[in-house]
Amino acid sequence: MSYSKLGRNSSARKALIRSLLAAFFTHGKIETTESKAKTLKRVADKVITWAKRGDLHARRLAVQAVADAGVVHKIFEEIPEKYADRKGGYTRIYKLDCRRGDAAPMVIIELV
Repeated sequence: MSYSKLGRNSSARKALIRSLLAAFFTHGKIETTESKAKTLKRVADKVITWAKRGDLHARRLAVQAVADAGVVHKIFEEIPEKYADRKGGYTRIYKLDCRRGDAAPMVIIELV
């Protein structure tokens, strides 16, 4: 399996993904770089699938992934009824212009 290292070591990468997940589920959409959004999409779809499952093990996996118990509670209360009839594809990525400072491709990732 290949994945993007995002220019960080493993602990910094995990911390980045956890904070992106918390911000993403708190606000519903965020603006970030394309590579971060693609990594976030993969993990966010897994967390939503766990929320739809709704059992204790799924909740514990989500707490490990998101690291904010309040956000996990929100996910498990609101997400399952919103996406009950949907089998996948819970997030959408819109491309924007490049960032002015370093010309990194920017995107908006949002919940469908």
